[in-house]
Amino acid sequence: MAMSIGEIHAALTAPGQWLEISEESIRGVRTRAWKNAPSSLPALLRASRAHEDKVFSVYEDERTTFERHFRRVASLSHELVGRYGIRKGDRVAIAMRNYPEWPIAFFAATAAGAIAVPLNSWGTGEELAFGVRDSGAGLLIADGQRIARIRESMPAGELPAILAVRAQPSLDCEDLAGALGDSDANVDLPDIAISPEDDATIFYTSGTTGRPKGAVGTHRNICSNALSLAFANVRGILRSGEPLPDPSVSREQQAILASVPFFHVTGCHGVLIGTVAFGGKIVLMYKWDPERALELIERERISNIGGVPTMVAQLIDSPSFAKRDVSSVKSIGYGGAPAPTGLLRRIEEAFPGVVASNGYGLTETSSLSTLNSGSDYATRPESVGPAIPICEVKVVDSDGSELPLGTLGELWIRGSNVVRGYWNRPEANAVDWTDGWFHTGDLVRIDSEGFIQIIDRLKDIVIRGGENVYCAEVENVLFGHPAAKDVAVLGIPHPVLGEEVGAVVELHPGTELSERELKEYAALRLAAFKVPSKVWFRDAPLPRNAAGKVLKRGLRESLGASD
Repeated sequence: MAMSIGEIHAALTAPGQWLEISEESIRGVRTRAWKNAPSSLPALLRASRAHEDKVFSVYEDERTTFERHFRRVASLSHELVGRYGIRKGDRVAIAMRNYPEWPIAFFAATAAGAIAVPLNSWGTGEELAFGVRDSGAGLLIADGQRIARIRESMPAGELPAILAVRAQPSLDCEDLAGALGDSDANVDLPDIAISPEDDATIFYTSGTTGRPKGAVGTHRNICSNALSLAFANVRGILRSGEPLPDPSVSREQQAILASVPFFHVTGCHGVLIGTVAFGGKIVLMYKWDPERALELIERERISNIGGVPTMVAQLIDSPSFAKRDVSSVKSIGYGGAPAPTGLLRRIEEAFPGVVASNGYGLTETSSLSTLNSGSDYATRPESVGPAIPICEVKVVDSDGSELPLGTLGELWIRGSNVVRGYWNRPEANAVDWTDGWFHTGDLVRIDSEGFIQIIDRLKDIVIRGGENVYCAEVENVLFGHPAAKDVAVLGIPHPVLGEEVGAVVELHPGTELSERELKEYAALRLAAFKVPSKVWFRDAPLPRNAAGKVLKRGLRESLGASD
C-alpha cells in the first residue's frame, strides 16, 4: 500500500536521514533547509569529480567528461581572478546558446566568488544591454551573435570586458578558448571562502508584466534544488507503492536532453545542477527542434526529457515520431505553463511505462517548489502537486491574512530555495516579500493533502462587467478541442463591460474550425460570461518567452486589442 504524503515527508526528512531538514536563521528568519545540501556551487562542482571519466556533456560530436569539465572550469576561474581581476561579489554576465562553454563560464564565475548573471540569449540587443547595465557586470562571456547585438546597443566606452565563445575573429574579442589555456592542467578551484548565504546568481524575471527584475539567488538557494529534485523523485516512487532502487546495484547513467535554455531556472537549477549533482549525461541542442530532439533521443538513449508542455506535444506530433526508437525514455517532466487537457493521456499512449510529472516553480523560488508525478499525477492531473518539504506554503487574501484550505487566494512561499530579493529594487522587495514569504502572484487552491491547483495569475484575469474570468480556466477548455494546438486567452476592451474575453488559437495543420464552432464548444463547458466573444485564428506559433509563457502583452498589441 502506498504511503501518504505526510508519512513520506516524515520518514524521508527525519533526523539522520540523507534528506533531513534543519531550521536555519536566514536573514533573521527561521527557514527550512536541506541539512545535507552542498554548501556552495564550488563544493557541488568538486563533488562531481567523483564521476571522473563519465560523459558529462554532449554537443553535436563533442563529448566532455566530468573530470575534463572540472579542469576547464578551474583553469578559467583562475584566469578570471588573475587576468580579469574578478573579485568576490563582482558580476559576470553570460549570454550564449546552450554551448558546452555555458556551464564552464557559469561555474568558473561562481568559483571565482563572482555573481553569475545569465542573460536571455533570445533577447534583443537593448534587452541584453539592459541586463549588463542593470547588474553592473564587469565581464561579459558571450557567443558571437550576442556580442554583435550588444555592441549595437551599448557605446564602446560602456561595454565591459568581453570573452568570446565560438565567434568570428572579426569581432576582435579575446576568445574563451585562449583564456582557458592549458585546461588539462590538474589545478583546483581558487581558494576563496564562499558561504551558503553569499550571492551566487542574478536571473532576470521574464518581464511579461513589466521591466525585468534581477532575482538574486544565494549559493544555498541554487544548491537546494539538487536535493529537492532527489526528494521529489523518491516521493513519487513511494507514492506509487514501488520499492526504492537498491543503492548497491550499479545503475545505468541517466541521459538528460537539455531542451530549455540554461539562462532560465528550469534549465540551470533543474537540468544543469541536477546533472552535476547526480552524474548524469546532459545532451545539448543548438536550438529546440522536435525532429532533432527525436534523433538525439534515439542516438544518445535519452532517459529524461521535459521542458514546457508544448515541447512534449511537439515531439508526439512529429511526423517522424513513429520511426524513432524512444524506448529509452523513462521520465517526462514539464512546467512553466499550463498543461493542456489530455496531454497526460497522449504521453501514456506514446511512451508506455514512462513516469510523467508536472511541476511548479519560479525564478524567485530557484525553480522547483512543487511536483506532481506518477500515480498522483494520473489521479490529479489538474494539480502541480504538494510542496517540497523545505517550502512552507500558505494561501492568503488581499490583506495577507491566511485563508482556510480549499479557499481561493494568492500563494505565498517561504524556504531556503527562495531568493533574497531583487537586485537594486528595494521598492519591489517591500511589495513582494513579507517576513521571508514570497508573494507569488498566483491564485491557487490547496486541498487537505497539500495538493496545489494553480487557477491563474493575479494579473492574468479578465474582469468582465465586474466578474472575474480566469484565463487559465478558459484556455484549458479551449485546449480540449481536437483542432486547437495552442491557445491564449486575454482581455479585450469593451465600452460598457470594461473587458471581454478574447482568444487566440493556433490550429493543428490540416484542421479547420470556425469562430462559431469554437464558441459553441466552449458554451457547453463554461458559464456564458466566460465564453470568448472574439476569436482570432493563426497558423504561426504563439509568441512565448524562454519560460514557455505566452507574451500576451505583445500579442494583444499585435491584434489591436489594447486600450
